[in-house]
This record gives sequence, structure tokens and C-alpha cells, in this order.
Amino acid sequence: MHGLLKLTLTEMKLFLREPAAAFFTLLFPLLVLMCFGGIYGNEPTPFFGGYGSVDVSVPAYTAMIIGSSGLIGLTVIMSMYRERGILRRLKATPVRPQIILSANVIVSFLMTALGMFLLIVVGKLVYSLRFAGNPLNLLAAFTLSSLSFFALGFLLAGLTPTARTAQVIGMILFYPMLFLCGATVPLEVLPPRIQQYAAFLPMTHVVKLLRGMWIGESWSQHWTEVGVLTAMLVIGVAVSAKTFRWE
Repeated sequence: MHGLLKLTLTEMKLFLREPAAAFFTLLFPLLVLMCFGGIYGNEPTPFFGGYGSVDVSVPAYTAMIIGSSGLIGLTVIMSMYRERGILRRLKATPVRPQIILSANVIVSFLMTALGMFLLIVVGKLVYSLRFAGNPLNLLAAFTLSSLSFFALGFLLAGLTPTARTAQVIGMILFYPMLFLCGATVPLEVLPPRIQQYAAFLPMTHVVKLLRGMWIGESWSQHWTEVGVLTAMLVIGVAVSAKTFRWE
């Protein structure tokens, strides 16, 4: 436990010293929120079921953070550590491999949660953000969504030969989803054909699940999203356990 704590604190310091990772996890979603919140405000509207634009955007922007952390942040970090020989040297220490990987998952989860927390604080202070769900249900949905994308990140890190390749593949997967899954533009605004395509994108299920828990919907209304994300988590862990390379 002591080794996990020290390694986690070290990884957190390294994360905060990396401008790009900190910006896209903590600051970029806030800038998007302020931009669209300033344009559309947060007045309740029947178009969003009695909620405002910011009310539905905060859980959607959280999905943006989760996707960025899993597909780009964690993938690039693990690939870079392997490419530079850091993983090989860490594996040679008395610290167990599971602790090394767990520390990176914990840091990614905490930074992702911090990004969501900042969205909520700014949304509440500036736009009178509304929340009608159960905090524990929201936390459970957030945890499932995060871990499923982290598992996908480890899978990509194990398959890509270099950090640069991992970054390119992560961005190719992330950015189309970002604009088609409802993470930036609400799903209700997208054309029906695009909504049909979006149903096949993993991040769409994160958006739907988080929005549902945010407005107080029951889990029974989101079994599809829970099933897809759980399958991603299980398959991602199983495949990455076979494909992840330390050298």
C-alpha cells in the first residue's frame, strides 16, 4: 500500500507537469462550457425536457474528459513509458507490476473526476446548474464509464509500437466520437441519420448514461449503455492482459 501511494503521488506530479494533459482534462472542458454557456445560457426549455443547455452539457462534457483521458492520455503515457524503458526499469524494482498499472489508473481517474468537479462548480456558480439525480448513481456511472475507457486505453497501449503511433490512433478514435456522440453538440440537435451512426460509438453510451443519471433516470432505462460499457471493460482488461508489453 505504501508503494502504491508513493507511486500514485509521483504519477500525479508528472501529470500536472504535463501542460497538454492538464489542459485537455481540466481547462479545455471549462472553456467549452463557458463558451456555449455564454451563447445559449441555461434557461429551461422543452427541447431538453425542461432542463437548460448547461444542465445537459455538464454530463456530456464529462464524457469528453473520460474519452480524452482513456484514449489519449493513458494510452500515450503507457506507450511512452514502454518506449523510453521506464516500464522495464520499474518492473525490475520490488514494486509489483499490478501496483505500477494501478497507480496510473488511479491518477487518471482522480484527474478525470477533478475535471468533472470543476465543471460542476463553474456550472453551479455561473449558470445555476440543476441536478435531479442520485449522487451515488452518478458516481457509479462515472466510474463504469471511466474504467471502460481506461481499459480501452491499455489495450491500445499494448498494441501500438510507439507513443507517437498511440497518440495518432487515439486521436483518430477520439475526435470523430467527440463531435458525433453528443459530447460537444447535444444529441437532440444532430440529424437523425447521424444519431443512428452515433449509437455505434462507445462515447455515445457514456453521454447517455451520465445524462440519464444526472436527471434522475433509473438504471433500468440504461441497460444498453451499462451492457456496452461493461463489455468494453471486460474485453479491454482481458485483451490488454494478453497484449500489454513492458518492453
